[in-house]
Amino acid sequence: MTLDLLKLAALDGFSYAGLLFLVSLGLTLIFGVQGIINVAHGSLYAFGGYTAASLVIWALKMQAPAWVLLLLLVVAALAVGAILGGLIEIGLLRRVQDKDPVLQLLVTFAAFLMFEDLQRLIWGATPYSSSEVVALLGNVNLFGVTYTRYQLMLIPAVAIISYLGLLFALRRTRLGKQIVAVAHHREIATALGINTKRIGLITFVTGAFFGALGGAIAAPTTSLVPGVGTDMIVLSFSVVATAGLGQITGALITALMIGLARSIAVYTAPEMEVAVPYLIMVAVLLVRPNGLFTVAQARRI
Repeated sequence: MTLDLLKLAALDGFSYAGLLFLVSLGLTLIFGVQGIINVAHGSLYAFGGYTAASLVIWALKMQAPAWVLLLLLVVAALAVGAILGGLIEIGLLRRVQDKDPVLQLLVTFAAFLMFEDLQRLIWGATPYSSSEVVALLGNVNLFGVTYTRYQLMLIPAVAIISYLGLLFALRRTRLGKQIVAVAHHREIATALGINTKRIGLITFVTGAFFGALGGAIAAPTTSLVPGVGTDMIVLSFSVVATAGLGQITGALITALMIGLARSIAVYTAPEMEVAVPYLIMVAVLLVRPNGLFTVAQARRI
């Protein structure tokens, strides 16, 4: 592997890690607070991507400037997170909150299958793309490698801002402290007067927003096709499981590790690309069954 290829692989991995972390962030937040592994999270990623691509295609016909196109990516994620996230939490998860975890898993899987069909009904099987956003932002030369500003700067920046913003909200705001209290012990939080149903809804919608945001900012970099949510949710599970369920900072580090490893595999051993994230996960779980960053009596978020 030449030095230039290694540089390109590192940049690819850095960018992809940002997308992977955003989706994993929503997944691990929902589990940390509500204790539910949300399989339907992949559908939120797909709907975020498709909605963003549709809005960008419409805005391009209106000859909108680049900043409007970028704003529409966030608007798409907010809309999908609020609408679909709210529907899933109120219509499904609230009814199985205290049920067997296997039932919760089956319910979210059923929701995932229904949303996959709904996605095909709305957008069909034709690939969707909004690559014009990447072209509008241009390229930059870094260490002798030409790379797009969108992938090198914007995607990692969104991931870092989301991470820091969530940590600040959880540690410094009243609502965030209530979320942490519910994550520690739902019954005691309820006894203290915290509206756990409201906290559950806010948490799930926030997690859904992060999942949809991952899809929205991925839309300009790839062609969206049926099944795109399946691929991302499986990779996100590998990140969350490797880091430890509910570990936000661990998910950031693990996403970067898996993103770089996967990218290097693309350039050196393409046949191993799909297997690399799971090999990392298996290697970690054999040594630390609860995840790389899980410690005794740690907070779940």
